[in-house]
Amino acid sequence: MAITDIADYTHLSPEDIESLGRELDTIRSDIEESLGSRDAAYIRRTIAFQRTLDVAARVLIATTRSRAGWLLGTAALGVAKSVENMEIGHNVSHGQWDWMNDPVIHSSTWEWDMVAVSSQWKRSHNYRHHVFSNVLGEDDDLGFGVMRVTSDQPWRRGYLLQPLQNLFLALTFEWGIALHGVDLERPRAEKLAQLKLLGGKIARQGVKDYALWPALSLKRWRRTLKANAVANLLRNLWSYVVIFCGHFPDGTQKFATDVLETETRAEWYLRQMLGAANFKASKVLGFASGNLCYQIEHHLFPDLPSNRLAEISRRVRPLCEKYGLPYVTGSLAHQYGSTLRIIHRLALPDAPAAAASTRGQG
Repeated sequence: MAITDIADYTHLSPEDIESLGRELDTIRSDIEESLGSRDAAYIRRTIAFQRTLDVAARVLIATTRSRAGWLLGTAALGVAKSVENMEIGHNVSHGQWDWMNDPVIHSSTWEWDMVAVSSQWKRSHNYRHHVFSNVLGEDDDLGFGVMRVTSDQPWRRGYLLQPLQNLFLALTFEWGIALHGVDLERPRAEKLAQLKLLGGKIARQGVKDYALWPALSLKRWRRTLKANAVANLLRNLWSYVVIFCGHFPDGTQKFATDVLETETRAEWYLRQMLGAANFKASKVLGFASGNLCYQIEHHLFPDLPSNRLAEISRRVRPLCEKYGLPYVTGSLAHQYGSTLRIIHRLALPDAPAAAASTRGQG
């Protein structure tokens, strides 16, 4: 059930919660004060790597005659698109690199390589999701408006199709994110303006991926067209897995709107810690995930550079132990398996779902 009183749920006194908040503020301050040339070099090196890999993959796809060469080039292009999406686009758009005052690597100017419009995503994600994380009726990312991810959401017959909806969303994740960025609560004129902006971005992406790049391959345009489609699919699947593993596994908590009425900064921190989940990752896997394997730390400090999240985690986890708070983590396979179980279980009406859960535990 959704948490209505964070202090009561965690059994922490108001003094403990404020003490936790101060310790987290100290972590933020320490990281901000230590940002410098090493961090700037990291993001510039990452962008250079991604662009080099993208070009190399496209050259290989266009010039190789073997199936193995096409597969290798397509896989490399999928990795390049994933890095651009996760470690660069997502994190730049969070303002993680705004402190550099580099107009090329700034949240106000970056437009990422997928159909979603960065400015629309920043409102739906940076504001609606990160400010109101896991608050029912406020955080639009809870099920992305199409799935039931907590028993607090009333069951509807349409949720029986949820397993299929989940698969469809995974395959078309960039399109789901793009449509999710359109604020349906705005006046009609503003919605039309948003849709026009989105339509322009979709057109530009379509021309680039499915007309321009294939045309540059001349007679081998079909190979490039197929490679772009597959690479976009790989990027969609990977970003979907990473995002879902950070938000919906067992142990992630949901909250009633009551928590917002008198919420302090320290209680906001606490809500982020209770509502997110990490997964264990090597440096390579962490890089490929945009360092969102540290989703707890990212939710605590969404505008701090992603290359510092591993360092931050080494200070956050002991704090969880100190204050008796859960630190939800596990292997990528475990977290995704847990997420799938929840999605399939909550597709059923509440009573059968509870019975299924009981059988699963037995």
